[in-house]
Amino acid sequence: MARSSAPEKRPGFFSQIKTLFRFTREAYPWLPWLLAGILVVGIGLGVLVGFLLPGAAVWTIVLWGVTGLLFGALGAMVTMTRLSTTAMYKKIDGMPGAAGHVLSTSLGRSWQASEMPVGVNPRTQEAVYRAIGRGGVVVVGEGARGRLTRLVADERAKVQRVASGVPVTVIYVGHGEDEVPIAQLAKAIKGLPKKVDRTTMAAVVKRIDSVSQSLSSLPIPKGVDPTKVRAPRPR
Repeated sequence: MARSSAPEKRPGFFSQIKTLFRFTREAYPWLPWLLAGILVVGIGLGVLVGFLLPGAAVWTIVLWGVTGLLFGALGAMVTMTRLSTTAMYKKIDGMPGAAGHVLSTSLGRSWQASEMPVGVNPRTQEAVYRAIGRGGVVVVGEGARGRLTRLVADERAKVQRVASGVPVTVIYVGHGEDEVPIAQLAKAIKGLPKKVDRTTMAAVVKRIDSVSQSLSSLPIPKGVDPTKVRAPRPR
């Protein structure tokens, strides 16, 4: 008897909020006090506006108090979301696979990238990732910089061979000189000047994919599990 394939039930809105709160509180134990303070400030400002309005009545003050509560809840949500993103970066900083996670989730539709590395040292877990967008091709090195030299050079030469004239930028992830912290990686890539039109970008993607060797047999760094590290966002 065949099993019925029921669609996976996605967590509800309040369940996602709860998960987001727990994730962020692990990094910032003072989070509950901050959120409570934002709510109180929102209510206080609403009540104050109600008092200051000409001909203020009780129902007016209550109405503005509720409005302040709603704005306070919105402010608390925005604050918690931003802190959760910061907490995520703190958690994955220095972990193998962190660069791939950021490239695959944080660049938006203007860039094409994968969490799978295009080059990897199976012994030391140094890895090289690639992103293609309007800013050209970005080669991202993750690991000890000295041991990344050959992997980065090989990937850069391959890109320049099949996409002549397209700018190639090399970024090393880390905290050393001329390195980019993982928390700033997406911002650094998206901040590159746009020198490639969409048609050329699509052609470059196709050309590079056609010459890229399959990496399915290579051992991929296992340091980051995106389903466990990514800060959940309410939908």
